Amino acid sequence: MTDAVIVDAVRTPIGKGRPNGALAGVHPVDLHAHALRSLVERTGVDPARIDDVISGAVGQIGEQSMNTARWAALAAGLPESVPAVTVDRQCGSSQQAVHFAAQGVIAGAYDVVIASGVESMSRVPMGSQAAGRDPFGPQVAARYPDGLVPQGISAELIAAKWGFGRAQLDEFSAESHQRAAKAWADGKFAGEVAPLKAPGPDGTLREVTTDETVRPGTTPEVLAGLKPAFRADVWEQRFPHLGWQVTAGNSSPINDGAAALLITSGETAAALGLKPRARIHSFAVAGDDPLLMLTGIIPATRKVLARAGLDVADIDAFEVNEAFASVVLAWQHEIGADLAKVNVNGGAIALGHPLGGSGARLATTLLSVLEQTGGRYGLQTMCEAGGLANATIVERLD
Repeated sequence: MTDAVIVDAVRTPIGKGRPNGALAGVHPVDLHAHALRSLVERTGVDPARIDDVISGAVGQIGEQSMNTARWAALAAGLPESVPAVTVDRQCGSSQQAVHFAAQGVIAGAYDVVIASGVESMSRVPMGSQAAGRDPFGPQVAARYPDGLVPQGISAELIAAKWGFGRAQLDEFSAESHQRAAKAWADGKFAGEVAPLKAPGPDGTLREVTTDETVRPGTTPEVLAGLKPAFRADVWEQRFPHLGWQVTAGNSSPINDGAAALLITSGETAAALGLKPRARIHSFAVAGDDPLLMLTGIIPATRKVLARAGLDVADIDAFEVNEAFASVVLAWQHEIGADLAKVNVNGGAIALGHPLGGSGARLATTLLSVLEQTGGRYGLQTMCEAGGLANATIVERLD
């Protein structure tokens, strides 16, 4: 059977998703284009050979609308003959793009394809695509008469179900910042990040080289001073058992960023003189309780391991999206992974979570970690709105 390999992967630095963030002055199409252009330049692939660009974006409205992937491909200078499509599996959108790209290569529909993702949360605020309207409809409301909840409340429900206290969540979050700060100081991200120039608030161009939300001085004691972020009367009345442990400090921030991967078959890579970094070994997607919402990574991980014929102990590095500390800790409790192998260069709580770009960012970082540690197998998984999750296993190639 034809395999699917990752030739290379690259990401932008991740900016704070706010008006004065480092990347707030960059249109999301241009931000995305920078990742695509950098990928083509790094690999040396003939852009005319690219069969498709499959990209994730969550806020598909305004400046990220109208099939934003097509405009990013054109902005990157790709030939007009190269098609592009934008997909939405919420936070897992660009990880799903990787799956679609791999499936296309394995099926023989593609020879060379880019999987990518972008989110400019500065310019397209989270949830703006719903614009105050009901995205669920009456039949979903009938199936869940008690109502669904925002992700922050799901994170609280998870903390309560698994018995995680505030100190445990804050300790995990501080460790994420410490790992990320050390990784940056040790040059661990140098090979995966493509710096770019972005206009500041005064219009002056400045070089953005690092992730903006990493806070080296973060400690559990500092985080302990933050107030619960999602506590409100309506939720206290509905869920009186919640301990209100989730804060801005043990949640992922609002961010801007993009990432891209070049995927082909091993045979095509050899014919083009490209040296793959990893093989996409196995992939899976799973659904779970839409109220808890963020626990889909547990069945997705079990599913992909079973499909791969591997055990948790076979995995050398994990990238689990840190949407909230409680999500990763619940996953670890159920899966039994060694936390020393999870997000070793820090996770989204520190690095940031630019929604539609995060799946591709995790994949980019996972390749770096495997190469830095000499590991063979890496697993990434991403919780997604609606109780969904993607999981992917890659195998490093020498």
